[in-house]
Amino acid sequence: MKRWFILGGILIVLLIGGYLVLSFYAVKLVQARLQMVTGHGLTVNEVRVNATYLSAQKIEYEDPQSKQKFLQIEEVRVYPSVFSFLKGTPRINEFRLIKPTFLFSRSREGAWSGPVPPVEKEAKPVPDETRERKGDSFQIEIHKIQIQNGSIDLEDHRPGEPPARIHLRRLDFEIEDIRYPIVSGPSPFELKGKIKGTSKEGDLEARGSINLQTLDQETSLKIEGMDIKTLEPYYRKRVSAEIESGLVGLESKISIKERIIDAPGYVELVDLRLKEEGTFFWIPAKTLISLLKDKGHRIRARFHVRGNLDDPKFNLQESALNRIAFSMAEALGLPVKSVGELIFGGTEKGTEGLADGVKSLGELFKKKKKR
Repeated sequence: MKRWFILGGILIVLLIGGYLVLSFYAVKLVQARLQMVTGHGLTVNEVRVNATYLSAQKIEYEDPQSKQKFLQIEEVRVYPSVFSFLKGTPRINEFRLIKPTFLFSRSREGAWSGPVPPVEKEAKPVPDETRERKGDSFQIEIHKIQIQNGSIDLEDHRPGEPPARIHLRRLDFEIEDIRYPIVSGPSPFELKGKIKGTSKEGDLEARGSINLQTLDQETSLKIEGMDIKTLEPYYRKRVSAEIESGLVGLESKISIKERIIDAPGYVELVDLRLKEEGTFFWIPAKTLISLLKDKGHRIRARFHVRGNLDDPKFNLQESALNRIAFSMAEALGLPVKSVGELIFGGTEKGTEGLADGVKSLGELFKKKKKR
């Protein structure tokens, strides 16, 4: 019996030792690949090879031309699948980013820059079989990419206006089933975080799946308690009344297939406070304040945005704002036909036509109130 215990102990030691050797070999391969891309503005302060994972610390990406830092990560951990490295196609069980900070910036000309290189469309997708025949191409499978306590800063430099800035904080994100080179197929994901505001933080939650090759997706988006002044640069041209405070909530089912977006949902404004002079989305501020009082300072309106993202005549931001404005007017019980003509037709008549439309719309509101 004693011999069996000794043999069993030796076998366990050999298995553990073999596992550690294979783990060390696997993370060494990952380390070599990582070091191949540390040029071109990407720096890694320290790389450590642990028993079961590779750790890269203090990672930064600085644009070589603008010298702008678009990426900073406290630590990246790579957990390789040990035995997959012996089969030919390496597999990563988990790719974990701890406390990353991403900066995305849009120029006044509309070009985005950030830590992710621009995606180039291929004229003809390369079949997976063709890729596998290329012995020099590097392939890898990642079971899960995870972000812990991340931050995203968005800077939108709009022509003739101060830049819009949106700050996302305490982001936790997971996406599964990723392959490189990218292949067509759904990758489920989940995102939770906070939207920083001037008075409080809003809650952000999204889940669904995305095809990383075609960018087709099915997403459920939910925002609660977001400070309305966070979006001020986007509604400024449509709101001449001074908004003092208010919170925004939004829920939407977003579907994108072959670059066609279909996004029904609802938007809710809570405790909206504004001054009496001016207009709010073409609605006279005095009229809106009166209606808000009757509604308990809460508006809930449905909307539906649909269009071709490749159509130069379709502007997602403009379309969404117009639909939301029309839905809010309808929810408040305003003359929908007049509001619709003003929103979707009046803007094409120039500033004089728009001013006349607002004036006539205000007269309609007054008549309705007298009744």
